[in-house]
Amino acid sequence: MNKDTLYTSLLSQAGDFRFDEQVVSVFPDMIARSVPGYGSMLAVIGQLTERFVRAQTDVWDLGCSLGAATKQICALAPASVTVHAVDKSHAMIKELREASARWSHSCTLRIEEQDLREIQVTNASLVVMNLTLQFIAPSERDNVIHRIAAGILPGGALLLSEKICFEEPVTQELMTELHHDFKRANGYSDLEIARKRTAIENMLIPESLDRHCQRLSDSGFRQVIPWFQCFNFCSILAIR
Repeated sequence: MNKDTLYTSLLSQAGDFRFDEQVVSVFPDMIARSVPGYGSMLAVIGQLTERFVRAQTDVWDLGCSLGAATKQICALAPASVTVHAVDKSHAMIKELREASARWSHSCTLRIEEQDLREIQVTNASLVVMNLTLQFIAPSERDNVIHRIAAGILPGGALLLSEKICFEEPVTQELMTELHHDFKRANGYSDLEIARKRTAIENMLIPESLDRHCQRLSDSGFRQVIPWFQCFNFCSILAIR
């Protein structure tokens, strides 16, 4: 695994974050050292595959990046299932196609380089959006979730993991500081933290946990369960 040093060696990255080849080359290290609880968010996907994925249905990993969730799903999904791994980053999809050729699985895997806003989710028993919705403009999120919900079968599920914000300024400040402490403990310097925050703040726009839950309820999910939170990151299980 290559170590993330982008914000120490590439000054241009400070104001221009993209999921390009440079990010792809260090992405596993970047996300593990930047997102508290990421391992727990990822680990539950295997459990959800075994519980919710049914034969002759489809599973959608939207914003799949390098396919960490997709790989778990493929390993456990029945042979009659089709798994769709969707990401609009050419660099991510290119790397995923190469890596997935070495996976062992019996289901059908379709890797799609496309903006998830243009995807029509159908026949879904499970949809995964792992740190994905936060990169879509807030004005478009209601429509995105509503369209995804319409493609999920009764009894199917959506796993939504997101960075969140807090209404109380004191709480927001504390959670931000604890997140930065987490990054420092994982070897990031204050300069790296500041550069990354500047680079990404205009494209990653968090919402509150309550806002996410309300949107899911409004989209027709009968159960909306925030099952995990670590500082300013959370994961929600929503069931149709």
